[in-house]
Amino acid sequence: MEISQLYTYPIKSLRGTSIKDGILTKHGFPYDRRFMLLKAHPDRSENMLVAHFPVMTLFMTDIMYPENDDFGIGAIFVTYKAPESTEHKKLKIPLLPDTSDLEVIDVIMHDSATKAFKMPSKYNDWFSSCFGYDVVLAYLGPYLRPVLFETAANGQSRRDGITFADCSPYLVVSEKSLENVSARLPDGEEMDITKFRPNIIIKGAERPWEEDFWGAIRLGDAEIVLRHNCVRCQSINIDYATGKPGTGEAGAVLKKLQKDRRVDKGAKYSPVFGRYGFLDPKDNAKRVAVGDEVVVTKANPERTTWNWKG
Repeated sequence: MEISQLYTYPIKSLRGTSIKDGILTKHGFPYDRRFMLLKAHPDRSENMLVAHFPVMTLFMTDIMYPENDDFGIGAIFVTYKAPESTEHKKLKIPLLPDTSDLEVIDVIMHDSATKAFKMPSKYNDWFSSCFGYDVVLAYLGPYLRPVLFETAANGQSRRDGITFADCSPYLVVSEKSLENVSARLPDGEEMDITKFRPNIIIKGAERPWEEDFWGAIRLGDAEIVLRHNCVRCQSINIDYATGKPGTGEAGAVLKKLQKDRRVDKGAKYSPVFGRYGFLDPKDNAKRVAVGDEVVVTKANPERTTWNWKG
């Protein structure tokens, strides 16, 4: 098997950035989900997640890394493509913003609380103009969220933390399992693997769903410990061309998977696609790339059980 694609997500729930290679850290790929959008209400802020705000899929992202920037700051380039317009709105956000004068705010995501910085109004106003309501862009900076899985990985404690990624630093999926999903759609239609929001996509598995039993995999010379299944929600039904819930059978993928993929006893109403992973601490700062060999180094005798303790 080998790595076929890699993705990082600089702003949670916006479209991901495809990368050819990346540095593995215990918190995920560098700059992965360090930013997040919040809908501003008069008395509170609401986390903007793609399942509840499908229009977020109309925002594309690209990254200029600090080492390629004369100022050493880097940038996120966001492009908003409204389906009813030929005009594309663009925004450049510093990848490493100056936080010295920024307001610190509270963010709670999946019962895992942290602090974050409220970005300056120029960025908030741009997103607000796209969405049509008040939006705040939050930057995680040095803060992290506690891992609430009862088990994480060898040497990985809750204190190590995660970014605005849902539950772990890495999400691994298999192209072979994607083929099984696509086979449930009408002839000529294929499931878009990016709707599953993976970091690492693997090709060459012998059978669909064999990753359910992977306990650890070696990517090149680094090891990812796979502790939990990724249970799915309605976000996989979204039509990425319109930013709305999908229609027809493509808009019913979640229901199709519920027929036979509710295989996790700890989340019995949600279908499984992919595995949540943590980097083995000894492999911090190692680089992986598309084309690297993937080897299963540990196979579990049975599927793991979801145990998020929020």
